[in-house]
Parts: sequence; C-alpha cells; structure tokens
Amino acid sequence: MLSELADAEPAWRTLEREDSLLTPYQNFDFLASWQRHVGCQLGVEPYIIIGSDEAGRPVFVWPLGRLRRGPVHVAQFLGGKHANFNAGLWRRDFAVGVDRAMLRDLFARLAAQPPRVDVLTFKNQPLAWNGIANPFVTLPHQRSPNFGYRGVLTADFDGLVQAATSGAARRKLRKKERNLSRHGELRYWRAQTSDEVRRVLDAFFAQKATRMREQGMTDVFALPGVRDFVTAASISGLAAGQPAIELYAFSVGNIIVATYGGVVGGDRFCAMLNSIIGNEFASESPGELLLFQLVRMCCERGLRMFDLGVGEAGYKNTFCGEAEPLFDAFVPLTPLGHGAAAALAATAVLKRRIKDSPLLWAFARKLRRQVYAARAREE
Repeated sequence: MLSELADAEPAWRTLEREDSLLTPYQNFDFLASWQRHVGCQLGVEPYIIIGSDEAGRPVFVWPLGRLRRGPVHVAQFLGGKHANFNAGLWRRDFAVGVDRAMLRDLFARLAAQPPRVDVLTFKNQPLAWNGIANPFVTLPHQRSPNFGYRGVLTADFDGLVQAATSGAARRKLRKKERNLSRHGELRYWRAQTSDEVRRVLDAFFAQKATRMREQGMTDVFALPGVRDFVTAASISGLAAGQPAIELYAFSVGNIIVATYGGVVGGDRFCAMLNSIIGNEFASESPGELLLFQLVRMCCERGLRMFDLGVGEAGYKNTFCGEAEPLFDAFVPLTPLGHGAAAALAATAVLKRRIKDSPLLWAFARKLRRQVYAARAREE
C-alpha cells in the first residue's frame, strides 16, 4: 500500500502505456490534479494498492483514497463524483485470470496491515472496458443507481447523423445555426492554449452557476478546490496535445454560448461537463449544436466510442442510446466494516429505486429545489 501518488506513478504510468483495463477517469494526471485540489480538502488520503508479477512488473493498480466517516474508515476510488466511471488498472493478461478467491486473499492482506480500513467501496464500475472484463465483477455486487450512456462512432459522421436523426430534426438544427449566425461568426473549437482553457472555463463556471441556481441545486463547481482541479487537469498535458481534460466551445462572435469538457482514453471520448448560456441564445439550442460538432471532431480523429456519462437525459439519446450497466461492490475488511457495507449497499438500493420511479424521482428533485431555496433565503 502506498500513501503518496508520486510513489505509485511509475507503476501507474506503465499500465497506462500497456494493454490494460483503464478508464480515462483513472488517468494519473487526472487523479493527481483531483487529489491535490479536491481530495485534500475532503480529508482523503491516498491508499494505492499495487500488485506485481514475479518479474516485478505491475499487474494492477487500485487508485483508492482513504477517509473517515464517523467511526468508519472507508477506502474508495479517487476522483469522487468527478469520475463517471471507476475501475482499477489491470494488465490484460493478468485480469483474465483473477477470481474471487484471489481477491479475497488480497483483501485479507489489506485487513492485516495498517492503516486501518473497515470497508472498501467500489462504485460505478463498468462490467468491462477496452474489451477486458472487470475482475471486480467476480465479487458480490449490485447494480449502481445510474446507468452510463454510450454510442458507437464511425468515420462517416454524416452517415452517423442521418441514421440517428430525422430530416426534420436536421433542418431544425440548421435553422438554429442560421438564427445564431445573425449575431456573429459561428465557431466550434477546442481549447489548445492555457489562455483558451481559462477563457472556456470562465464561461463554463459562470454558465453552470446560473443553471444550478435556476434548478435549485448547489453549484458543485464552487465547492472548495473544484475549480482549481478542473483548471489544472485541463492544462496538464496541454503542451503535448494531451490534456487530462479536453475542453470545447461554441462561440457566436466573441461570446461563448456553450461548452463541453471530457476525458479520452484509447478510442473513447467520455464527456464529463457541459454548459449553455442563459440569455436569448439559449432558445437556439447551442449545447445541442456543439454536441453534434464535438461528435464530428471525435469521428474525424478516429475515435470509436462516445459517452455522455451517467444519468438519464433526453439530449443523450441521439448519439448515446446504448445503456451501459454499472455495478457497486462493498467489501468489509473488519467487523465494523460489515455493518457499514450493509448500510452502504442499502442506501444505494434506495437511490436506485427512487431513480427508477419517475414519480419518486420527480418528488426528490422537487424536494431538493425546496431545500436549496430555503438555504438561499437563510443566507
């Protein structure tokens, strides 16, 4: 077990370069930025588990963080709610041979050594990634409250759009572009310099804050360290053309009217953030227009898969109509951990049932808005 990301970096980057199970949310630069700016604020201590073969070569890295919740010490994937998908890093040839007995032996070793961890919580895990089955699926597990949503890309973007949309829908989007063009030159672009990154993020943070306020929700990007994390991850690797977070924008004249950000791993783009302006331009669907052009750019660069993260939303249906099942596993390591694991599992089941029920989910969202409004009045 390693408590410093720098100590784990050599093995971590080795698996990033090899044929491994690895989602882009477990990219070292992404999680190092998150831990530096957000994890530390939350009291998360790195808890990195590394396995090696007889030759000393890494075969897996579990990028976990340890924190305390009341009397319970929990270890969970780094990245928190900013990672849509979670998984360990597993070398392909090793992953195919992992079974439950092997994992139980590893857990017993963790339980016997400091620092103390009562329960391991492995949430929002894909069943497979890059064609490699997730070894943690051999553990007792349950469906996560949310699905992921993905779609296959092709080199023929125009053909992809024709298959995914009706002629009427395409004409409607072209009309919206014409309406916007009356206000200035239309430009769809990717941030490629630190100045462009900051310009896009200034627009994103402002637009997101307005949107969250209108929906009666807390602006999660205003929480301690979050903006610094997103900025650092968007600049990290930028000079080499491979930032941990890629940023895209749609501007009308000098005004950014929509943004998208995402992470890339292998041949897959994972969208993780987006925003639209709240003025009169909003009625022209700038977010949808940017999404189409983002997908075009992904097709042109040869990417084969595109996803819009977890949770249902109407705008996801065009390009991401395939639901991607996710699962949670809660592994107790101590007697106290058994009770904690049961409570965590029950809470996740309750969340899933609420989200599976349109009536309960509508009520929960209404209640959330009321609570937010009450807090705002008190402030």
